[in-house]
Amino acid sequence: MASHETPWVEAQMLIRKPVSIVFNAFIDPDVTRHFWFTKGSDKLAVGKTITWEWEMYQVSAKVEVKEIIPNKKITVTWNEPPTTIDFHFQAVDDHSTYVVIKNYGFTKTGDELLRAINDNTGGFTTVLDGLKAYLEHNINLNLIADKFPKGVATH
Repeated sequence: MASHETPWVEAQMLIRKPVSIVFNAFIDPDVTRHFWFTKGSDKLAVGKTITWEWEMYQVSAKVEVKEIIPNKKITVTWNEPPTTIDFHFQAVDDHSTYVVIKNYGFTKTGDELLRAINDNTGGFTTVLDGLKAYLEHNINLNLIADKFPKGVATH
């Protein structure tokens, strides 16, 4: 029996920092660059279109900010064709935040859809792993830069 559920990607992680610090890590590119992209054109704000850059790969993405609920949720769209990303932030206590990233709205089908889901699941998991290391231990693990090093064949 075929499922008609919309495909999505989801990654989640407990970050042992207050929700305001974790939320700001995604709003402020001066923080985000330590665990995700290398350069962001501006802080996230509703109605803005921001450019995120991964300079080591000569890749950028236009990100349209759709919704911000302080310390609770950020919604953006990105890529072509655009997909939606929801970042949910839940304060577990005064010193811990549970982050869930959900990406949906894929128009691809078949093997292309499977590849996109696989790539984005791995990518957002890597982002959350880097966020945890940076905010909890002040370590930039270079996870994104080291994911596809030059000279290494990808399958």
